[in-house]
Amino acid sequence: MTGTTNGSPSRPPALLSASALSVRAGERVLIASLSLELKPGEFIAVLGRNGCGKSLTLHTLAGLRAPAAGHVALAGRDLGTLGRAEIARRMALLPQDREDALPLSVYETTLLGRHPHIGWLRGESAEDLRIVSAALARMGVEHCAARALGTLSGGEQRRAAMAGLLAQQPGVFLLDEPTNHLDLHHQVDVLLAFRECCATGAAVIVTLHDPALAERCADRVLLLHGDGRWRLGATAELLNAAELSALYATPMHELHGGGRRAFIPA
Repeated sequence: MTGTTNGSPSRPPALLSASALSVRAGERVLIASLSLELKPGEFIAVLGRNGCGKSLTLHTLAGLRAPAAGHVALAGRDLGTLGRAEIARRMALLPQDREDALPLSVYETTLLGRHPHIGWLRGESAEDLRIVSAALARMGVEHCAARALGTLSGGEQRRAAMAGLLAQQPGVFLLDEPTNHLDLHHQVDVLLAFRECCATGAAVIVTLHDPALAERCADRVLLLHGDGRWRLGATAELLNAAELSALYATPMHELHGGGRRAFIPA
């Protein structure tokens, strides 16, 4: 039965929410009093200049650093009250930089994504293995599944890391510059892969440098100015030349073609 409040159906909690969240780097206030609710099926792109706090914001939302103020909730529960295993079942983070390659094969590395669901008391099931194979195929790295991770190119390692996230099957994906090291084809393809996850009820927050990629994939954009100011709104409304000119401190032009928009420095 659906709960009610004063006769109205109650809404399920957001998959991830931030309330009056502030992020600092030393004495610098990067984000002040951010309020955000990430709903099932939603894709949010975070844009801003280098050093504006994009990565620190994702790390704060993931519970890897304490906020300067405010709090984060995962499915309505305060993130600070949850253990890392439970968080890993519900949320996955892709770091911005490549970490040192593990002495494992690509397949074994991707299989690590299933461990939050498997635990320590049982082995991988046939369904776990099917999920891993599907994730490798979706990221286009199934052909090198048996190779050591360290023998792959930077772009292949990046896609293998994202295969591990797909195998993890969380409700929330936090992706920090997922298009790093990728060619143009794969930049679009990996974002579309996570867009597909949104169609199954998951949600995504992704940091990007290219506003055109945000325009293509995101429902909403979060613009970070790096001095505490932020703006959050629908992509179609907030992503425009005037906003981006202020955001990047350089004049920007908006181009149209093929039913899409692109943004370039003037």
